[in-house]
Amino acid sequence: MKLLTLAPIVLLAGCGSAAALKPGPSKMLPPKPYGATAVPTAKLLVTPSSQARPERSDELLKSSEERRGDEFTLPPPN
Repeated sequence: MKLLTLAPIVLLAGCGSAAALKPGPSKMLPPKPYGATAVPTAKLLVTPSSQARPERSDELLKSSEERRGDEFTLPPPN
């Protein structure tokens, strides 16, 4: 019974590939974009841009400072 449950997991683990990406035998990469100087490679095409994956712009631990007082904070009305 254990063998039947482990077999699909082992087979699924072998599906991943660590080889470089290449187009299929009869396929080609997209043409060079207008205004580009070179044809982009497959690795460049699958790398997300900085707009798709922005970096954090604030370091919370480095910029932890005491808040200044808010003069417009009023107590709740009774």
